[in-house]
Amino acid sequence: MASMTAVGIVPARWRSSRFPGKPLAGIAGRPMIQRVVEGARRAKSLRDVIVATDDARIADACREFGASVAMTAEKHPTGTDRIAEVARHLDDDVIVNIQGDEPLIEGFVIDAAVAALEESHEADLSTVAHRAPASAREDPHRVKVVMDCRGFALYFSRAPIPARAGASDAPAECWQHVGLYAYRRAFLQRFVALSPTPLEKLEALEQLRALENGARIRVARVEGWHGVPVDVPEDVARVETELLRRAAAVRGA
Repeated sequence: MASMTAVGIVPARWRSSRFPGKPLAGIAGRPMIQRVVEGARRAKSLRDVIVATDDARIADACREFGASVAMTAEKHPTGTDRIAEVARHLDDDVIVNIQGDEPLIEGFVIDAAVAALEESHEADLSTVAHRAPASAREDPHRVKVVMDCRGFALYFSRAPIPARAGASDAPAECWQHVGLYAYRRAFLQRFVALSPTPLEKLEALEQLRALENGARIRVARVEGWHGVPVDVPEDVARVETELLRRAAAVRGA
């Protein structure tokens, strides 16, 4: 059987209530969107990485460093709707939604998501998680996921899940969700046609719409990497600190 073809799409918009102009925020001398694209290009499973945007400033910056760009309509409610517009003109089997606020994304993380979807015929989409650092458990900006014994998502939450009940001595291992999704192309178009669901609106987590409609989400667990997503301007310093730490680790190796 031939391998599925996959393309990565990075939705990028200028208007963000918490961080306007976030895609072009400088991180150690380079725009964040450039760091995302460069990391995604290291994925062996993707034939191309496309930035989907409605903003000429973002498009121009991306073309300057050689990125593929697709201009989209302005009024998309989510990044998923934006990538779905681009995907309608593609014939790839898998569409990977690569979040534009994950400047430390690595190619092998994307490859893990694509492989999880390719290996599971039951899955409509796949995503990625890594062990959550202690600081992430109570942080509502860091989404957590719990999985069943076969690696399918049971629930996503901004709350610290799973929670230890009373005096239970059961392990409370916590997995942090990485906002990266590999969709089967046909499912992506069905998904964006669905209305927002109660849990999705309560948690402000779009992936809950898929679960509430009975979709199966396979979760690939990755080791040796953790993301530092940028939600607010203060997160830029966190990313730069992590870049310095990783550079020092390489020099000391």
